[in-house]
Amino acid sequence: MSEKEFQLHIDDDWKSEAAAEKERLAQTVEGQEPPPPEASFSGLVQTLAMQAMVGLGGFAAADGRPLPPNPDLAKFHIDLLDVLEAKTKGNLTPEEKKLLDGILHELRMAYVQVISGGTPRPR
Repeated sequence: MSEKEFQLHIDDDWKSEAAAEKERLAQTVEGQEPPPPEASFSGLVQTLAMQAMVGLGGFAAADGRPLPPNPDLAKFHIDLLDVLEAKTKGNLTPEEKKLLDGILHELRMAYVQVISGGTPRPR
């Protein structure tokens, strides 16, 4: 087999990807925060849902103590998700609609449970 018949082709793309990953790891090791994730519809919905869950008492403080429910805070964030649902009606992909519908359903059920004196159960 001659050199012309057998040539090894190495894609240089992996080198740039490896260098970028090395830089990200170096930043993490040096105590620098990695960049935030790319903004997206699902990220927005999940951020608002997280805030609602905090209001429902679904998280603990940094020292491990459970955060007490704050139904007003939870209702505010659930209402924001309702506004988002109304304003995006007919403009969402099926996956985005499913995500928003599912999160709203879960949060509404947990909210009813909290205001009726219970504590939300994680699913």
